[in-house]
Amino acid sequence: MGDESEGLTRRLAETLAAAGFGDLPREAIAETLRAALDWLGSALAGSVEAPARMAQQVVAGLGESQEATVFSARRSSAAGAALANGVASHILELDDLHQGSTLHAAAPIIPAALAVAEREHADGRAFLTAVAVGYEAALRIGEAVNPSHYRFWHPTGTAATFGAAAAAASLMKLDAARMLDALGTAGTQAAGLWEFNADGAMSKHLHAGKAAFNGVLAADLARAGFTGATRILEGDRGFFRAMSASYDATRITEGLGERWKIGENSYKLHACCGHTHTAIDAALELRTARKWRGAEVVEQVKSIHIETYGPGFEIVKEPNPRSPYQAKFSIAYVVATALLEGRVGLDQFAAARFGPEGVRDGDLAALLARTRTEVADDLTAKYPAAWPARLVVTLRDGAALRGGGDYPRGHPKNPVSTEDLEEKFLALTTPRFGEQTARRALDRVRSLTTCGDMSRVFCDLLP
Repeated sequence: MGDESEGLTRRLAETLAAAGFGDLPREAIAETLRAALDWLGSALAGSVEAPARMAQQVVAGLGESQEATVFSARRSSAAGAALANGVASHILELDDLHQGSTLHAAAPIIPAALAVAEREHADGRAFLTAVAVGYEAALRIGEAVNPSHYRFWHPTGTAATFGAAAAAASLMKLDAARMLDALGTAGTQAAGLWEFNADGAMSKHLHAGKAAFNGVLAADLARAGFTGATRILEGDRGFFRAMSASYDATRITEGLGERWKIGENSYKLHACCGHTHTAIDAALELRTARKWRGAEVVEQVKSIHIETYGPGFEIVKEPNPRSPYQAKFSIAYVVATALLEGRVGLDQFAAARFGPEGVRDGDLAALLARTRTEVADDLTAKYPAAWPARLVVTLRDGAALRGGGDYPRGHPKNPVSTEDLEEKFLALTTPRFGEQTARRALDRVRSLTTCGDMSRVFCDLLP
């Protein structure tokens, strides 16, 4: 870019370092509390899944420490807890999402913030400030390099590393110079390649955990005096040029210090990739309108035609998934499931549903055989500001049912209530930990603004 990007990283660092709880508008505080609530449900429920158990085992082998809580496991160092909880947060595909940056912010940022807040004995207001600061860094940087960055790089592993570092540095009360060092060290660690999707590998979960870990490491090093690149974003060999074919530096500074990006956060109601959610919502609306029940869909539907946007299609184009992981990234599968079953929750991704030849259920397999997914140029042009989809369901009698939209439920332009998020939280945690524990966790999130010491909030939540 030109001179407009000079000093960009420094300006961002100065703004992040200066932010305090009193600078957060009431709306930003409310949204930060919602983000914490939504994250905790995914983190707790994800902590008992196999990839999380593997991460917990590895973290335990790194050495004993009592600094921070690891959900469903023994305590660890702050960096280790950030890693383990970050992995757990991103397993169920129900953690939050920011459309403009195509980034899941909570999974990497909040585990880093919680771990450092516990270690530093910070109060709840400092913790919430750090989360908002982390979102500010991650979402702005993610928007600056999107959408070309997304071709190879997973922003939750790359741009969110900056966010985790900013959150950790905020809790350590680092000044602007040390915040700049933390961002520099975060940027040189930022990574996360999409190749994992070809194999359904667990790397996606690692991206969130490693971003959280690297953020804590970057801030710890900065506090010790370890220097980082001062132009890590705009430099000749910095993040922008290395990781984006066409970046926009103005996305960093537009409204910086005035408009808090966490207010743009979105929440997921379906347990699968966010690129599928607008299409799922359209399918559910059609099902409700027709009052379909089960096999009626198979009997009446002749074909299903899905249109979506190019970058999303590349992630969710699997036509006949052979595993739960592939199914979460199959727009054809989740739309067919929504039409047939009326929901796309965790149960819809049970391992027994899939085999070497694909989907085992006869009705679902029949619908998938009638499903076609295509990229529409006009929808691609709307991305990433919108995540649009169109759906045409043709019936055997020749009638064509049409649906679609630009924003999935949970987006700020198609919002869900806090009550909806609390129901989601209880649905995730109650079956795994019991109603008493689930409601105790909910109460503790509700009281974060009055918490005097974050080390006491979650330490005794789980056995």
